[in-house]
Amino acid sequence: MMLIQTPVMQRRLLLTAVAALAVPANGTRAQGLSVPTPRQTAGPFYPVDWSGDADGDLVRVEGVAAQAQGVVTHLRGRVLDSAGQPVAGALVEIWQCDAFGRYRHPRDRADGRDAGFQGRGRVQAAADGTYAFRTIRPVAYPGRTPHIHVAVIRPGAQEALVTQFYLAGETTNARDFLFNGLDARAKEAVMLRPVPAERIEAGALLAERDIVLG
Repeated sequence: MMLIQTPVMQRRLLLTAVAALAVPANGTRAQGLSVPTPRQTAGPFYPVDWSGDADGDLVRVEGVAAQAQGVVTHLRGRVLDSAGQPVAGALVEIWQCDAFGRYRHPRDRADGRDAGFQGRGRVQAAADGTYAFRTIRPVAYPGRTPHIHVAVIRPGAQEALVTQFYLAGETTNARDFLFNGLDARAKEAVMLRPVPAERIEAGALLAERDIVLG
């Protein structure tokens, strides 16, 4: 009997495949593990509604036919402790504006918002600490350089590490007050360098960043 894959099944299979690719070939990645990921503000648009579709694929929203506008970007890495050991079961959340600079938040303007963009996502780190999201390349909006908000909480902890990821080479980085509040090592610890990822998905980018909990 032929198994017919529904859009939801196909989406889950894609996320599973991307998560599997997140394991580094040599088991380590030279990203300065001695430098804990710096803390940054959650900003005014931390998601107030995590109900409904809030998984690791922000590009597709259940019940919406259109895919999100923007360049699909696979964000992946590992959650590690200060000794470089994986933090299994850590909860990882991301949230960002859509391709038009709108957040999925009641305090941001709803007009022009991309209904096909989930806006926020939540996954749990695997046994080896890996996490994976499918989102869009972040864009700038007035006052801010492109960035992705991130929150990570280890199992049993009461407080989350909240930070932001940035894109290398963006001219607006030089004018962003939050980014420039970091020293050089801290900037590197939250820097993304997206590369073409045709092996994962046609036209997509891949950005890798480990998260080191202090």
